[in-house]
Amino acid sequence: MLALLPGWFVRIKDGALVNQFLMAIMVTIPVLNFGMLMGWQSPMTPLLQSKDGPAPEPISDETISWMASLTFLPPVFCGFLVGDLADRWGRKITTMITSLMLVTSWSITLFSLRPWALITSRIISGLACAGCYVVTPLYLKEIASDNIRGALGSLFILSQNLGYLVVYIAGDMLSFAAVMWLCTAIPVIHLLAFLPMPETPVFLVKQGKLKEARATLAWLRNTSVDDKNLEEAVQQLEREEEFSKSMQKATWKSIVQDKTTFKAFRIAVNVMLSQETCGYLVVLMYAGSIFDEAGRSIGLKLSPNKQTIIVGAIQLLGSIVASCIVEQTGRKWLLAGTSLATGLSMLALGGWFYITSYDIWLPGWVPVFAMCLCIFADAAGYQPVPYVIVSELFSFQHRGMVTSFVSSIDGLSDFLQTKAYNPLLNLLGIHWVFIMFSIVCFLGTFYTVMWVPETKDRTVEEIYALLEDGRTKEKRKDVENGKEVSRL
Repeated sequence: MLALLPGWFVRIKDGALVNQFLMAIMVTIPVLNFGMLMGWQSPMTPLLQSKDGPAPEPISDETISWMASLTFLPPVFCGFLVGDLADRWGRKITTMITSLMLVTSWSITLFSLRPWALITSRIISGLACAGCYVVTPLYLKEIASDNIRGALGSLFILSQNLGYLVVYIAGDMLSFAAVMWLCTAIPVIHLLAFLPMPETPVFLVKQGKLKEARATLAWLRNTSVDDKNLEEAVQQLEREEEFSKSMQKATWKSIVQDKTTFKAFRIAVNVMLSQETCGYLVVLMYAGSIFDEAGRSIGLKLSPNKQTIIVGAIQLLGSIVASCIVEQTGRKWLLAGTSLATGLSMLALGGWFYITSYDIWLPGWVPVFAMCLCIFADAAGYQPVPYVIVSELFSFQHRGMVTSFVSSIDGLSDFLQTKAYNPLLNLLGIHWVFIMFSIVCFLGTFYTVMWVPETKDRTVEEIYALLEDGRTKEKRKDVENGKEVSRL
């Protein structure tokens, strides 16, 4: 029976990777809470807009629109700041600051539901968004053994989708006040529980704290500090840090001037742009209308909260699948396969709405199936895999800079999509919107197949060798001094 399970799952059962997964869960709790914050608006909006609701006065559609979009605006400007904090103060401190921002955001909403408070809360949550999307992928990459980097990296999106589902269920079963206290309590508990958690070994070596780095590695790998393999791992981190210090300080100029690094940078930007502009947000926004359309022909009658719970469950299922298979399939083909599936489902949605606009009958299960396939495929690869690829494409000195830049692009893309959704819908019609996004997905699939390298089980050095000449190399030679160097 164990032979059917992923290798990393068996090693967890044997205790070899327990601490790494425990650490990964702790690191992603702010992401879970941010998912709750994003999902909170769906079940709570009808209450906020009700005359008998908890708000002093019904909240307008305009305020709700700004609440949805302003969350993504701070990351556009603060992504670089968060990346710099992570490199200066460490991943642990920056993660705790992220939780503090979430506590602040929920506290404002807990004590005031006036429009100014709701909007201010969302702006502050945008700072937490920047923290989640910049420091969490770095943390996960730097605590994971090479053979489970993908599995741990995919926990990022899994945690976010779990947050969506938790708040959807809580919104359906609990009172407004109970949901608010639940959402506020999670980052408070995380702040306290995260205090004894260690910093990443990579950052500790960068700070010259070799004993602490060794102890942290021993704990993460569930072994003793005298383990010979541990000694080799610490020495490798030291060599990488020495090489980083021997190079000029990482700047954007150094990224542009090195052709291979710049090629990796272009790949990182393109895979993230494809992910962020695939129309996934539009599908989520239009899920209620798709359920309503289906209900007319197949008798599917669900309350809005039940609809969101189904969507959240599909998202979570896709994320679980991604965590289980990413180490078997590799990054490249999982990304290509899920982007293709997302594109086909978008095309099916667009075609269904286009044909039915001419009063031609088509079965109502078609858009529901296409929507479910889109949500599942996106969560199973199209959303999490780009974060894994970006974290594996760059050495330590460039990783924070590029992740911050990508986070800013993501925030700008999400802000524009949420604000432009209704104007785009009125201008083109929902069918052309879906067809347009399907084209984006197909282009992303083509780009992935043609130019994105497989990063699974490869060092940065080996990945760059592939980018340079298309064949795997064990080492690169430093042309100037003839020494073997690492680009990890």
